[in-house]
Amino acid sequence: MAARFEFDFEWRITLFTLLLLPLLVSLGFWQLQRADEKALLAAAFEQQQARAPAPLDEVTAYPVEQLAYLPVLLKGQYRQGEHFLLDNRMFGRKFGNEVLSVFELDSGGMVLVNRGWIEADSSRRSMPLVPEVEGSATVSGHVYVSPGEPYMLADEPLGASWPRQVQSVQVEKMAQVVGGDLFSYPVRIDAESPGALTVDWQVINVSPAKHHGYAVQWFSMAAMLALIYFLRSCNLWQLIRGTASSQAENE
Repeated sequence: MAARFEFDFEWRITLFTLLLLPLLVSLGFWQLQRADEKALLAAAFEQQQARAPAPLDEVTAYPVEQLAYLPVLLKGQYRQGEHFLLDNRMFGRKFGNEVLSVFELDSGGMVLVNRGWIEADSSRRSMPLVPEVEGSATVSGHVYVSPGEPYMLADEPLGASWPRQVQSVQVEKMAQVVGGDLFSYPVRIDAESPGALTVDWQVINVSPAKHHGYAVQWFSMAAMLALIYFLRSCNLWQLIRGTASSQAENE
């Protein structure tokens, strides 16, 4: 009598597969979504960077989606000694801070200029010495709009004296310390502008191609799990081996 195909829905293996398989598939689609988001960010940056820099006071009324990565021109002067140090910023495997200096505009108001990275004491026993820029300056850069709200474990104090070390950029709170009309978003400085430190702005931290690669990994794991479950739960492999043995005996 010929052997029949049989399938055994063993409840523990079935439950494990039903729980894990949708998770792996959803992670794959999430990586594809992230790839699309990163591609849109890169395209928006390139599109904005093709525009000529505009005086900041002419674009303050723009909606936020038009401000992101917009090239701007600042005319005024840096406030001496007034710097926010954005903590835990690595560059070339070295510990450091990003320096956000208060810049007074000739047209009125102020803006935080992110001057780039500076090496710092990893033990935090001393603050880095930030080079000062004296006198009037013309600074070019682009408006940086964070893609999401910073994650904070607790309400962060800004310290009692300059420079003030911070974990994230909270412009509203910083405006209270600065004591004036502060533009809602920081400006990331161009490398050739006065006051620029180590500048290497990364628009996206992971390329769309890498996200596609991660998606392939998750989908491959899902396919492998489904195959293992199928072979473990049925007698297909035994039928194949039995057919092969019968053919060998007939020969």
